[in-house]
Formats: sequence, structure tokens, C-alpha cells
Amino acid sequence: MVPEKKTLFSQPSWIIRSDEVELAVTELGGHMAPVTFFRNDRPFEPYYINPWHAEDIPIDTPVLKPLRGDFFCMPFGERNSYRDEVHEVHGETATGYWSLANYGRTGNVVSLSLTMETKVRPGRTTKILRLVDGHNAVYCQHILEGYTGKMCLGHHATLDPHGEADTMYISVSPIKFGLTNPHLTGQENDGEYYALESNKSFKNLEKVPTMWKEYPYDDLTVFPRRRGFVDIVQVYNKKKKKPGWVCAVYPKEGFLWYALKDARMLPSTVIWMENHGRHQPPWNGRNCCIGLEDVCAYLALGLRESVRKNRASEKGVPTYLNLSEKRPTVINYIQGAAKIPKGFDKVRKVKMGQGEVTFLSYSEKSVTVPLYHWFLYTGSLEEPKDTL
Repeated sequence: MVPEKKTLFSQPSWIIRSDEVELAVTELGGHMAPVTFFRNDRPFEPYYINPWHAEDIPIDTPVLKPLRGDFFCMPFGERNSYRDEVHEVHGETATGYWSLANYGRTGNVVSLSLTMETKVRPGRTTKILRLVDGHNAVYCQHILEGYTGKMCLGHHATLDPHGEADTMYISVSPIKFGLTNPHLTGQENDGEYYALESNKSFKNLEKVPTMWKEYPYDDLTVFPRRRGFVDIVQVYNKKKKKPGWVCAVYPKEGFLWYALKDARMLPSTVIWMENHGRHQPPWNGRNCCIGLEDVCAYLALGLRESVRKNRASEKGVPTYLNLSEKRPTVINYIQGAAKIPKGFDKVRKVKMGQGEVTFLSYSEKSVTVPLYHWFLYTGSLEEPKDTL
């Protein structure tokens, strides 16, 4: 079988479908968008797609050409000169061409496999995307083979707020601490404007230090916010056996988007808040989106900074993985959507059940969805004897 392929938003893309979800993934960079959840009922498309895709303008950073949705970064971030390696921003897996390896349906599961032979750090990456009938979720798997050495990596999910007058509520699983972006010299830097104070730690996303004495803290659980600024923070998960999570609630539309991870592999979340704060091409001060990026890295500062001793690693949080050519490294990840009841606000807690997940809000509302959450640890959609 061969999946449908067509050009969407200027990028050739493969398309797969279940009874609930339609998913497109670009040949260039493997960026996953658009994705339509509840496609036959009340369609919901949470992922951001860049507005310059059809414009004839020079783009010096390759990852910005297809920029959309979720993509796998290896290495994650910029400043990626390391030893004799010179990586593009977010690496070859986000900027190179993927090849179709396999596609088909087995029972209620549709699966698409793509591969890439990377050159800067030689090895083979396999991307497998699975859809399950009855589930509004994407089961993502990246298998890294033949690699050796230290590597920062992660997922780069980027969401569209669907209207800047509307409000998204952002929440993450319990955090150990958070850090604002270091190396900033002032409020303006190379056409970018920052609102958060540089290189500060915090304990709560609702109270993060800003650069302004008259307004010393801001709430990062609400987006869009701080129009005219772009900021990045990273939150580090508390060590737990249960899956880590990040959620974005769209109260006006009646949906939430979520991502679940094995926090041992991806122990932190980078939050990139772009609200008309970048003025260099191709941004030109016109973009509003939020990245909720589960990673093993040090902020978005790249491979060199991640493998060095840094403020996160000093506190016992891993900022890179040790890859070995003797055994594959497998990153399992789940992204999905759920319909929420009226009055549902920020997600307070996520509970794993028997083949399902329940999201509970601070307003005491809840929603339960079918989900094979054990996939995060087993890489299989078959239920193990001892589930989480």
C-alpha cells in the first residue's frame, strides 16, 4: 500500500487517516501538520503552520521553511557546533528529507513509517506514526540506530491559539524547578524583544520573573500574553514513574490538546512563546504561536551547551542522552485532543486508567478519553499484563 501524497501549504506531505484523525507529515523535515482530530464530527486543528510558506523571501534557517506542527529534533536547539560536527538548527531530522519505508493498516491501527540516514552524526532514524480507530491521538515513535555519543533531542510541538483575543490555558505535570533563557543582554536582541528576566529560576509557571520593576512577575499559564515579545523558558519534571504531560486548553472552542511522555527520556519541557516579538525575516513581527516542546536538552541552546555542565545538570536533571551504536534508542510519545465540558479550565491532574486517560481541571471538571498510555514505555499498542 502507498499513502496519499499531496502538497499542503507548499510542502509535499504524506497523509494518513483513521476514523477519527487525519494527519499530514511533510517530506522535508517530517513536520506533522495539519492534523485534524474529530474529523467527522466537530473538527479541531490545533497545530501552527507558518504564514510565509508561499512567499518568495529568503530563508537562511532551513527549519523555518516547512515550520509547522510537531517535529523531532536531533540535536534540539541552535548553536550546534560540537567537536567536528556542525548541525543545522534542530538538526537533520527537522530539516532533511525523509523517505517512505512502510504504510498500511492492521486491524484498527493505521501506521506510517519514514526513515532518514543522517550524515553529520552518522546513523539511521526511523519515524513511525500510528493512528488507532476510536482514538483522537497520534502515537509517535522515533528509533535511533547506529549513533554513538552525547545527544540532546526532543519533540517540538507548536500550537496555534486560533485567535489572539482568545485565551489558551497551559499546564504541565509537577515541576522540580524552571529556568528562564540565559545569554540575553537586554530587552532587544537582533530584532527580537524579550519580556522575561534573563537566567532566573522559578518554581511556578504562574509567577515567572520579568524585566520590569513595576510588573516583576507574569503568568505563563495563559497565552497569548505579552504582545510584542518572544520568550523561552524550560521546566524540569519531578522524577516520577508515571508519564509526564503538558496540556493546552482551548476553552472557547471546547477542546484540549495534550502530549504524554516517558519523563525518563524527555525530562523537561521547553515553552516557546512567540507573540509578535520577532522582527527579522521571515517572522516580520506577525506571528503568534506557542511551542510546548518535550526534550532532553538545556533550553534551546543546542548540543554544545546541553552536554556541558549547566544550571539544569547541576541540579541533577539530564540534558542529553548517551547514544550507543550497540543498541537502538527509542523515543515514544503521544499527542492528542479531547472535547471538554463547559467550565473546564486549566488541567490540574492527569490520571492513567485501564486503556484510558482522565484530565481533571482546577474547576473540578473532568474528561476521560480512550488511550493506550502504556505505549510510552513498551512502544506497543498491545496491552501488557501489568499496565500503569
